[in-house]
Amino acid sequence: MHRLWSPWRQQYIASRESKSESEQCVFCELQADPARDEENFVLHRATLNYIVLNAYPYISGHLLIVPYAHVGNLDAASQDTTNELMDLTKRAQTALRAAYKPAGFNIGMNLGEAGGAGFVDHIHIHIMPRWTGDTNFISTVADTRVISEDLATTYGKLRKHF
Repeated sequence: MHRLWSPWRQQYIASRESKSESEQCVFCELQADPARDEENFVLHRATLNYIVLNAYPYISGHLLIVPYAHVGNLDAASQDTTNELMDLTKRAQTALRAAYKPAGFNIGMNLGEAGGAGFVDHIHIHIMPRWTGDTNFISTVADTRVISEDLATTYGKLRKHF
């Protein structure tokens, strides 16, 4: 039997178990304290949205662009918010291109539980750098992701681009 150890996940599991359903969402918590941006891997704050590393990335460089407004549907967000959301997505693509030199990108949103949203009440855009052959057999066969870089290193590479 093979094991892939990820002990850093226990901190997340314990933090989620200790929270009640009525507590604030993770995206609202992240935006609440700018003094903790580096600790929380918040790369950039704009007027209506912010950019943060995905704490559980699919691939190194996986970013989220998140509105400050707690809205669960894209059509519920203001036009100013969605305009800036897209502008920041473009800016994130530029930063990822400079830092990682990827061959392509995945950009998208998961809306609602049936749409795959992990946080159904707070919209956000995912952007990930991609390379030819970057998803090898382990994702397909073992339903496992191998991330080659820790979040602090990713943050350091990208922070200078914002």
